[in-house]
Amino acid sequence: MKRLLTPVAICITGAMLAACSSSTVKNESSEVTADSVVVHYADIAEAVYSDSLTTAQTLRSSIDALLNNPTEQTLKAARTAWIAARVPYQQSEVYRFGNAIVDDWEGKVNAWPLDEGLIDYVSKDSYGSESDLNPLYAANVISSKSLMIGGQKVDTSEITPELIAESLQEADGVEANVASGYHAIEFLLWGQDLHGTNPGAGERPATDFDLNNCTNGNCDRRRDYLVAATDLLISDLEEMANNWKVGGDARVALLEQSPEEGLSTILTGMGSLAYGELGGERTKLGLMLHDPEEEHDCFSDNTHWSHYYDAKGIKNVYLGEYHRVDGSWLKGASLSKLVATQNPELDSEMQQKLNNTEAAAQAMVDAASQGQTFDVLIAMNNTKGNQLIQTFVDSLVDETRTTESIIHQLDLQGIALEGSDSLDNPSAVFE
Repeated sequence: MKRLLTPVAICITGAMLAACSSSTVKNESSEVTADSVVVHYADIAEAVYSDSLTTAQTLRSSIDALLNNPTEQTLKAARTAWIAARVPYQQSEVYRFGNAIVDDWEGKVNAWPLDEGLIDYVSKDSYGSESDLNPLYAANVISSKSLMIGGQKVDTSEITPELIAESLQEADGVEANVASGYHAIEFLLWGQDLHGTNPGAGERPATDFDLNNCTNGNCDRRRDYLVAATDLLISDLEEMANNWKVGGDARVALLEQSPEEGLSTILTGMGSLAYGELGGERTKLGLMLHDPEEEHDCFSDNTHWSHYYDAKGIKNVYLGEYHRVDGSWLKGASLSKLVATQNPELDSEMQQKLNNTEAAAQAMVDAASQGQTFDVLIAMNNTKGNQLIQTFVDSLVDETRTTESIIHQLDLQGIALEGSDSLDNPSAVFE
């Protein structure tokens, strides 16, 4: 299916990319089939991963500027570029769960939470110095020229993308040893958030990257790690962007399925992200524990936007549309139109549920603009803040119930949506 794109002007304010004017081109075909919906779903994937790659490359340029002239201004610009890079990537997460090639890859770029002491210095008062579960809990690669990993001595004197990917990522088989991806870069740009559930993000100084006025030691190696991790992120995103091009592995695997299996893939991703992952593991769990360590973008306090764009990605896939970072719109055959041909009321219900979720996410964004970021909202005794988070969770659960009705309406079999103890078995969270 040919994509018809028309550029529009767009504004960038903080993390949000918003249209300044609208100009859309819709799919010219009035006939919507399961096959056309699946093909267009792949087209959106190609676009969103391509945008993720482009914004990561922009982040790399901002990091170059930071390292060439380490000031608070260039550090702020690099942080802004990181936040902007999250916008398209989070909209890609709806492609998880249903597409095995994405699930197998995703941990390299967006794994969390992480034991950040593996990477760099941490505050021992809040972090501690050891863990019974992780021998590398406070290994501090940046200050170490060698480490014992899996009983073997590993040379870490040169910090490269290969070292991070092959030796450090999930070292010793510990999932919390996250050495690559967005959150490793986030930690390097912000440092630890030591404010708990009070307002405030990480406060790493620009001088941590200054060779002439170095603070906290090993500025040369910290610079090397930041560059290597960002280059690795770009390489990983390039791999996935290529996977969704015509002839790419992800697109081929999707289109080799029957159209009905393709629809199952789409709905599995929608429901699993909304319910088990976003509603449960990323939101309800942190609310139950009142624990800022369960915050997705915990160093930058950008979680409100990450959740907003995760939810937006689900809506994109259902409506068959995506607003690209260059300001153009991609629109085509949609699951919404397919459902509407069989049950217009159910389609209207789903659209309303998606709008309710977006409104609940926007309420979190609005609260963050007033200093009530996600970690503040989940604080114990913050009754109003807790309710904002719970409303978001409830909207995602409600949305998922309608997704299940769509699965039934389309007579799709064998779909199992991801769950979460925080939603399905809350008592287990405290065991």
